Amino acid sequence: MKLHFTATPEASDALAAMRARHDDVGPEAADVIVALGGDGFMLQTLHTFLDKGKPIYGMNLGSVGFLMNEYREEELQERLAVAERAVVHPLRMRAHGRNGMVERLAFNEVSLLRETRQAAKLRVIVDERPRIAELICDGILVATPAGSTAYNLSAHGPILPIDAALLALTPISAFRPRRWRGALLPHRARVRFEVLESTKRPVSAVADDFEIRDVAMVDVAEDRSIAMTMLYDAGHNLDERILSEQFTD
Repeated sequence: MKLHFTATPEASDALAAMRARHDDVGPEAADVIVALGGDGFMLQTLHTFLDKGKPIYGMNLGSVGFLMNEYREEELQERLAVAERAVVHPLRMRAHGRNGMVERLAFNEVSLLRETRQAAKLRVIVDERPRIAELICDGILVATPAGSTAYNLSAHGPILPIDAALLALTPISAFRPRRWRGALLPHRARVRFEVLESTKRPVSAVADDFEIRDVAMVDVAEDRSIAMTMLYDAGHNLDERILSEQFTD
């Protein structure tokens, strides 16, 4: 397979080592993009090569590396030949703020977060039907199956199988309604968050690593017209990792 390598600055030595072993034909000619870094860099790589439609094989040189494969310099072509595929679809966020509407994609989650010491007040609307008139909280997020083991899991949201046609709607430190723990939504659901008392209780919206401050309303929906493929070593695919995550401490 023809390869193109990309890496974080911290992985520059590994990048040089891999290029010494394999030709780097550039992103246009490559069959596979090989990303050297951590989970955050995998997300960046998905965004960077969105218009190329090339599968991405990540090798972990970060901290957690949940979305990555083990880093090894040898036998890369052999690993790629038997790699298993995981297809992911992003969320499309439309955030309405003081300067108009901003649109971004998120492969992990879209989150709303309070900006000050005061809790956020949000109205939660699903498919044009109000579900929570006033949620008082630190924030809330919508997570994809791929992102369900990230921020969503830290906020005590559910882990979703990678091929589940579901989204996780998870509150962050909800104060009222106190007992609400979130919801599982069909992947086709359209979610709207309206920020109440936005001047007094400002809220930011984050799509993966992109943040917009002082939003008034945020719309979130999965975009099935976009599909990106991640490659995993045989026997260590994303399905298995997500399943294993539910049986660990």
